[in-house]
Amino acid sequence: MKKLLAVIDFQNDFIDGTLGMKEAVEIIPNVIKKINSYAPNERVATMDTHFEDYLQTQEGRNLPVIHCQKGTMGWKIQKDAQVEYAKIFEKSTFGSVELAQYVADEGFEQVELIGLDTDICVISNVVLIKNFAPEVKVIVDSSCCAGVTPDKHEAALEVMRSIQVEVL
Repeated sequence: MKKLLAVIDFQNDFIDGTLGMKEAVEIIPNVIKKINSYAPNERVATMDTHFEDYLQTQEGRNLPVIHCQKGTMGWKIQKDAQVEYAKIFEKSTFGSVELAQYVADEGFEQVELIGLDTDICVISNVVLIKNFAPEVKVIVDSSCCAGVTPDKHEAALEVMRSIQVEVL
C-alpha cells in the first residue's frame, strides 16, 4: 500500500513559542515516534510561513499575533522532528493546496495526518485532501495532534469523523 504521513505545522511557535500550548508540548514524544515509524520517502511536512506583512493579511487582522515568520526560530520545525522528508510544503494559509494536489497526483492509497492545530490547520488539510483525492483513505492520529483548546481539538475530531476520516 502506498502510504504517506503528513506532519502539519509542527513548528516551534505552535509548541512553545508565541502560540504555544502545553498540549502541543505533551504530544512531542508521540509525534516523534509516529514520524520514525514511516520511511523518509513516506513523510511530508507543512510549515506555516508568514512574512513581515502578516498583520495586514486577513489572518493577521483576525489573529494579530506574529508567528511562524520565515527564517525565525519560531518558524522552524521542532528540533526532534527535523528529519528527512520527501517534501516540505510552505504555506501562508491554513491548508496547503499543494499538499492536497501531491496526494492526488502521487497515487497514495492512504494518508495519515498529525500535527498542529487540530481545529485549524489539520482539519483544513484534511478537507482539502478529501476533496482533491476522495478515494484516498485519510487517517488522523488524535494522540499526535493538539488543538487551540482541548474542546476545539475534540470538536474538530468529531467533524473529521463526519467526513469519513478515521480518527485513531
